Amino acid sequence: MSSSRVVRVRTDDSAVVTTLRHGIEQIQAELEVTPEFPPEVQEAAERAAAAPRLPDLDRTDLPFVTIDPDGARDLDQALHVQRDAERPGGYVLHYAIADVAAFVTAGDPVDLEAHRRGQTLYGADSKVPLHPPVISEDAASLLPDQVRPALLWTIRVDADGEGTDVHVERALVRSTAQLTYEGAQAAIDDGSASEVLMLVKEIGEKRLARDAARGGVSLPLPEQEVDTCVEGEPGAWRLEFRTLLPVEQWNAQVSLLTGFGAAALMVYARVGVLRTLPPPDPRDVQRLHRTARALGVDWPAEQLHPDFIRSLDPDDPAHAAVIVASARLLRGSGYVAFDGEVPAEPQHSALASEYAHVTAPLRRLVDRYGGEVCVALCAEQPVPGWVLAALPALPDEMRTSGQKASAYERAVVDLVEAGLLSGRVGETFEGVVVTVDDKNETRGKVTVGSLGVEAPVTGTTALPLGHDVTVRLTAADVATRTVRFELVG
Repeated sequence: MSSSRVVRVRTDDSAVVTTLRHGIEQIQAELEVTPEFPPEVQEAAERAAAAPRLPDLDRTDLPFVTIDPDGARDLDQALHVQRDAERPGGYVLHYAIADVAAFVTAGDPVDLEAHRRGQTLYGADSKVPLHPPVISEDAASLLPDQVRPALLWTIRVDADGEGTDVHVERALVRSTAQLTYEGAQAAIDDGSASEVLMLVKEIGEKRLARDAARGGVSLPLPEQEVDTCVEGEPGAWRLEFRTLLPVEQWNAQVSLLTGFGAAALMVYARVGVLRTLPPPDPRDVQRLHRTARALGVDWPAEQLHPDFIRSLDPDDPAHAAVIVASARLLRGSGYVAFDGEVPAEPQHSALASEYAHVTAPLRRLVDRYGGEVCVALCAEQPVPGWVLAALPALPDEMRTSGQKASAYERAVVDLVEAGLLSGRVGETFEGVVVTVDDKNETRGKVTVGSLGVEAPVTGTTALPLGHDVTVRLTAADVATRTVRFELVG
């Protein structure tokens, strides 16, 4: 499996596309979700979009930019970076986050609907938004050349990439450019990038090194994507595996840095909501040791699992299987809210630190509340009562919506896999066995790179985990959204 290769499944069959779109409607019905909003919510959103609460502080002098997937409209974040004139080798990061509370009032129709939804659901070309698009994709979105209310984070970063102090306040901001990941990466690679982008690279690389030193865990798994904008093929869909571009990782490190700063503020003040992940079960670590040994992947006895995982090469089939198996170590993420006492287990073990979600309030409910806590703390004001009243229920609301988001995304991908492969039953393909069932070693999952598909596979004998195999497509059923392969030979 080559995680850096773009692999495609194409179709120009309009009947297939129609079937897939109908299937997405069925998934939405099954999960009881809809991209549409009740009339009273839509009307309230339109009123709010026309009359936001604007702050006095004006920081439109800072030339912010956004870096997002091509075509994105719900832009939560804009950034500006400069060298710190007061601290040699350091940086000043300005990170603007969409101010949802400038448009949404506790208890109003938009707020109540957002609590019912919890987060935006994504799948193929379908999206079930958290807020009406008049807010999330227009009035509150940090679109280019538009003055917007924002929560402006100012974070000083030292020469080693460590955040040294953090402050957040309300301000008016303006993005000067909407960059795509591909465009930003190309500019950095060919030397035409702005100083801001080059400083994002500098900070990002230093933050990745800090992450490794801290013992953070990040799985280098390829992402499976559904592309509905195939150039030259109107109406065509494709699946592909892709790895993150370096600029995506650097940009993510800026977001993580903000989340660490937010968590530090909350823990110090003993009020807020943290994103948590318990330490891995020692039995799962031992199991991963056995898997690595069975696959012939060297794991020195003195090497901790974060360093071992970081050393793996996703382009190596055996390593790829170990990476997939490593996902078991990251189970159990959630949220914990607190007011008065810091939780007993406040850390996110994969980040090896306390961490809070505050950078995506257009798409995730909890971020609005985390941001409001931090604004109040930095202003040395009491946390608003409407925020404190909502904190206890947030972990359950986010858990429920997170489960629904995962189910929606997986169902849509299953549907697309089945739809695009429905005419290829009986064909053979090359793949890699990436998991084997603990209770039945003749069952597992195979990744077929040429199709952009990961699906169940069966054999007559134990499946060879981490090995290249030839498989035959035995089922691709759109109605049940299932794809199955069998081992050949």
